[in-house]
Amino acid sequence: MTAPPAGARGGAVLYTPDLLALAVSLAHYPLDPAMPYIGEARSRTCGNTLAVSLKVDEGDRIDAVGVRVSACAVGQGAAALFAKGAVGRTAMDISRQRDLIAAWLANGGELPGWPGLESIAPARAYPGRHGAILLAWDAALAALSKREARG
Repeated sequence: MTAPPAGARGGAVLYTPDLLALAVSLAHYPLDPAMPYIGEARSRTCGNTLAVSLKVDEGDRIDAVGVRVSACAVGQGAAALFAKGAVGRTAMDISRQRDLIAAWLANGGELPGWPGLESIAPARAYPGRHGAILLAWDAALAALSKREARG
């Protein structure tokens, strides 16, 4: 396991069993190039990359998710949380949650309401991982913006 950085609050351990289990669960969400919307994102802080494939229903809600990740276990775990919680959400929901998660990463406070986020909460103490945490939301917004552009 990775030791916390100097000054990490509460001696947080980064690679917890919960986080590693999330990373493994990504196998349930393979990227599907046949889905109509694909978006990609790259973390400026660590270089991790993520692609997401999405299908939306007539109500503009996400109906299916696929993910391809080239990232650390933190990025993989966050991507799994995204995939598990994205179905039924709109682009506005995804954008709002992304902003709430980014604010929590930067400032602390109460965890945003995305299901399972507590599993990656120890990673907040590692600023170098914050970009990896946001990758799935960023890639999804890129994919959904293509839908909006098509009108």
